[in-house]
Amino acid sequence: MKYLAAYLLLNAAGSTPNSDNVKAVLESVGIEVEDDQVSKLLSSLEGKDVAELITEGNEKLAAVPAAGPATGGAAAAAGSSEAAAEEEAEEEKEESDDDMGFGLFD
Repeated sequence: MKYLAAYLLLNAAGSTPNSDNVKAVLESVGIEVEDDQVSKLLSSLEGKDVAELITEGNEKLAAVPAAGPATGGAAAAAGSSEAAAEEEAEEEKEESDDDMGFGLFD
């Protein structure tokens, strides 16, 4: 992923990504570069348009089902409200000990 990110940064900057440029970007942020990974990336992207690849990727992501607010979000909200209610009940229980003027370990 880091190799692809360096490639895309170079492409966005208007530079032609090549082995030396990708290595320079990665090394500038302290990443140890593996030459075979750089070669594999460049060979797999050779002759391809980055904008077209991004469009294809977005189309594939659009087909992936995702939980929306009606399913996962509502369950998470219900769970968090239950947890908040339990915390309040525990706090009230602790406060009731304070109201008696002494604690369990006094």
